[in-house]
Amino acid sequence: MKKNIYKKSAWDVFRSALVPVIFTIAVMGMIVFGLRQTEESSQAEGLRILEESIRRAIIMNYAIEGSYPGSIAEIEEKYGIIIDERYVVHYSIFASNIMPYMEVIELAGTS
Repeated sequence: MKKNIYKKSAWDVFRSALVPVIFTIAVMGMIVFGLRQTEESSQAEGLRILEESIRRAIIMNYAIEGSYPGSIAEIEEKYGIIIDERYVVHYSIFASNIMPYMEVIELAGTS
């Protein structure tokens, strides 16, 4: 009796379909991981840029007027800096001729 060489068993069909599925899941996992890494990097860069912009505005104000700005609202108004709602800026001034303490903090859970 002749054996049919073209007939595949259920295991062979399952195994041949399993490899592409596993490969597709692995590729999708790498894409999701890459996107998350990019998002985290972007958020950190946004925080750094905001902090640097505020610091430059503070120094520019001192260079132009001879005193540091009295509040963050003054910096926003004079220099057009927009502080996104996902950040909190702590600004503390001791005297008009001493560099104020400034810290930008990202609120938790804001992505």
